[in-house]
Amino acid sequence: MNKHQLRETRVAIIGAGIAGLSCANQLKELGFQVHVYEKSRGVSGRMSTRKTEIWSADHGAQYFTARDPLFIKELHEWLKADVAAIWNPRLKVFEGNQWRSSLSTESRYVGTPGMNSPGKYLAKNLHVQLNQTIDRISYDHGAWRLHSQESGDIEQLYDWLVLALPAPQTIALAKSIDSSIEALAIQANMQGCWTVMASFANPLNLPFDAAFINNEIISWIARNNSKLNRTGPETWTIHANPQWSQEWIELDKEQAAKLILDCAKKLGLDCSKAEISVHRWRYASGHSNPIPGFSLNENLKIGFCGDWLNGGRVEGAWLSGYKLAAQIENINH
Repeated sequence: MNKHQLRETRVAIIGAGIAGLSCANQLKELGFQVHVYEKSRGVSGRMSTRKTEIWSADHGAQYFTARDPLFIKELHEWLKADVAAIWNPRLKVFEGNQWRSSLSTESRYVGTPGMNSPGKYLAKNLHVQLNQTIDRISYDHGAWRLHSQESGDIEQLYDWLVLALPAPQTIALAKSIDSSIEALAIQANMQGCWTVMASFANPLNLPFDAAFINNEIISWIARNNSKLNRTGPETWTIHANPQWSQEWIELDKEQAAKLILDCAKKLGLDCSKAEISVHRWRYASGHSNPIPGFSLNENLKIGFCGDWLNGGRVEGAWLSGYKLAAQIENINH
């Protein structure tokens, strides 16, 4: 297939998290015409930063690592563009009522000035439509048709469709079209995460910047200001553990926050004088096993990518989208 024909191949990608943006960039580079649809008001999915007029905090993914050569190469681009930086927190572990230093030596990276910065960087040359909740898809006479809650029927027809969504949302949209994806997505067993952000007028005198917490309601706490280029008053992010979060996912925000903050106080993080913000991630973590990387139905020209198909983690999400794009190119060629 020549370049001109390739450019005419239209792809819709639903979801502008790291997997969707990675897939979109790679397909665009290969000559496809790509449109990305995202239900939120911003890109980057769970690599997310909450901002108020006074403070900001990373309330989704807290950092990422890089092990695969392909992703390491991409990370170097992000570092060069100043949208990522290394993070060397004073890292502790709390277990069995005792604190100890973390023995982990793995390099950790963060987005700068926020965790959503790499996502914004990936989206800058893409055609992304925000605030578009795609709630129906159909395949007819070799073309994909989309319907959005906000805009009704999308006029553009597409040759290929990519769903870059958490597993439960993938099932909701695609199970009547590709039953095999439902079995894969159910395996992923995605769990929620309650997150509390606490902003303080004055810095806290604690002997760590981040901590893994074992066998408590909380699983992670981090001083946002220990990351590069964070401005504003000191803000801490507190993640509840996935099992507890899933069990209590329907709690009122105030109730969830009280239980989490009571646990934080026990750990030495007293938030009674802090400004508090709460976020409920319905689908935060979990992945299928074995790990397929991505999924693709060649007959229907529909592909699926996301961290849940590739071991979780930011790197897994990026690689899932990248490798799906390469496979679409192989089939289309």
